[in-house]
Amino acid sequence: MNRIWLHLLLALLAGLGLGLAYSWLFAPTQFTDASPSILRADFKADYRVVIAAAYATNHNLERARSRLALLGDPDPVQALSAQAQQMLAAGESLDDVRVVAQLASDIQQGAASLPKPNTPTENVTAVSTATPTVPPIDTPVGQATFTPTQTVETPFAFTTPTPRPTHTPVPPPGKPFALVGQDTVCDTTLPQGLLQFIFMDSRRRQVAGVEVTVTWDKGEDSFFTGFKPELGDGYADFQMEAGVTYSVRVVESGTTVPNVSIPGCTDPSGQPYPGGLLLTFQQP
Repeated sequence: MNRIWLHLLLALLAGLGLGLAYSWLFAPTQFTDASPSILRADFKADYRVVIAAAYATNHNLERARSRLALLGDPDPVQALSAQAQQMLAAGESLDDVRVVAQLASDIQQGAASLPKPNTPTENVTAVSTATPTVPPIDTPVGQATFTPTQTVETPFAFTTPTPRPTHTPVPPPGKPFALVGQDTVCDTTLPQGLLQFIFMDSRRRQVAGVEVTVTWDKGEDSFFTGFKPELGDGYADFQMEAGVTYSVRVVESGTTVPNVSIPGCTDPSGQPYPGGLLLTFQQP
């Protein structure tokens, strides 16, 4: 009886071994036209960056949505926003972070951001003291002549070559942001020293994807609006420390707010406490 069970066990093991050998060595599984939804999480993240970079070049929002749908994310906007935040925290390229954040913002708003129009000509001031002259037809090759000229300040125009696709992010459309409000926030339910930002366009609609840089004597931090949609698409915040003076700069427009620090507030009993600050920016 024992020998029967032993033979049965050996037969099962032999069958299992032959099956594995056949499936692994002789007829391994081959994936053909597989969906990107089966990719690992890190490969999906790379796929989103490629989609965002392509969108920054062609501004085809529908195509970007179709490509993102292949990943099977329940909420593509949330996936893009979370990835941009993770990339920023990991110190990855700001260019990649900005294109991912811009795509998330445009999908949420339902409209593609407009690219900057290509300028056909550009004014350039001549600074060279010698101008190359094309040799005549009978001049041997390699013997171009140079005619000395005086430096002139008259601008001349040249045709700008067609730009090649790059990872350059597209800033929010419209004019540069200007500071329109700087208000002290005395609210004991908020963290002390909270620096809040709100960015709006000319129609007072909040704008996501705006990069803000805060610098101080011992460091610098960059972040984007739109990562807390429950507080608004154009909202962002930064935690200040007591006794530190900060400088705020809007990257897209270059608008700077210097000498920012924690303001003082007073509670109903007359006791002072550190408050917060709200900076409001708007496009004219």
